[in-house]
Amino acid sequence: MNISPAKTTSSSVKSVALFNLSFRIFFLSAAIFSVISICFWSAIFLFQFQLPIQAITSYEWHAHEMIYGYAMAVIAGFLLTAAKNWTGIQTINGKPLALMFLLWALARILFLTGTALIELAAIFDLGFSLMFIVALTHPLVKAKQWKQLALVSKVIFLVIFNALFYLGAMGLIPQGVDWGIYGGLFLVISLILTLGRRVVPFFIEKGVDKPVQLSNSKWIDLSSLLLFLTFTVIEVFFDKPMLSASIALMLFAINARRLIGWHTSGIWHKSLLWSLYLAFWFITAGFALFAASYFLGINKYLAIHAFAFGGIGAMTLAMMSRVALGHSGRGIQNPPAIMAYAFAILLLGAVVRVIFPLLSEGHYTLWVGISQLMWIIAFTIFSVVYLPILSKPRIDGRPG
Repeated sequence: MNISPAKTTSSSVKSVALFNLSFRIFFLSAAIFSVISICFWSAIFLFQFQLPIQAITSYEWHAHEMIYGYAMAVIAGFLLTAAKNWTGIQTINGKPLALMFLLWALARILFLTGTALIELAAIFDLGFSLMFIVALTHPLVKAKQWKQLALVSKVIFLVIFNALFYLGAMGLIPQGVDWGIYGGLFLVISLILTLGRRVVPFFIEKGVDKPVQLSNSKWIDLSSLLLFLTFTVIEVFFDKPMLSASIALMLFAINARRLIGWHTSGIWHKSLLWSLYLAFWFITAGFALFAASYFLGINKYLAIHAFAFGGIGAMTLAMMSRVALGHSGRGIQNPPAIMAYAFAILLLGAVVRVIFPLLSEGHYTLWVGISQLMWIIAFTIFSVVYLPILSKPRIDGRPG
């Protein structure tokens, strides 16, 4: 799948570039929000800052905002931009995009004040999500891109799980909060596995200096899909830890086999390639750690953060960096040099968050604090470096 800039029939570039195309406003806002949100979470976790949170725990507050605040914004920016490329049809922009962004932003602002206005936050948050679904579905249906509707279905399920979270927080569904958090996390991982299976080998083939041809095994694709679906259903809705751990072990083996097949030495010379590749490895390691949480008794949250910090965090940072360059008229072969340091800092932060507690559990709080700081540094670098790229019109004068 290519997500290079699509041809467009638009006759002029919007005067406010941030709302020319969805990747601009949502990538920049997601990065800035993640810095703010992690700063709040650090204050809560490390310094006992008292944010007025009721009905849910502070951990659940943090998890919700990273899944449905940060990750959902990146997904919206990516998929709406990709849909324009796939179909050649202009996706949401201008004032409608500004409205969609406003709904997302209002929900985030309300959550940063605690949960006193969680009902209002739910209205804004789900309103944003519904606009996203409509904006994504319209061009795909109009262009009869039926295969891409599978991605729409994942977004719809994300919205359903977010609604379950809110219903649980309001006391209407006892397990709603847990379903919302874990269902949302695994759906984001599912989207990454689906899109990563398409784009990562393509990017590697086009990005390395030597000609390579990578392939996706059908048996790996099918078995990974079925096993991950089973794993998600069991882990979210049923208390069968031995079964889910066994499936996680199989998922580790399958995805490790896939990644070994994708490896070529040329990726280590391109920061936009090794960052994606290592992010995929963190998700794969997450399956191994999930199995180890049952069979060896390690902390299950290490597996969760292998998925979330190392997998989702690194994958989205790398994808935002690449997509923003391509769709602003810049070359993807020469990203800003400092981004290599941002990728490295974030991936090292994931190592500190996931691996160091295995080596020295007694310093768990220290490792969490260091990893939080490294996330903040990495995404601050992205926000500063990409602010002019995302906020100014394309350098080649084309719309988008």
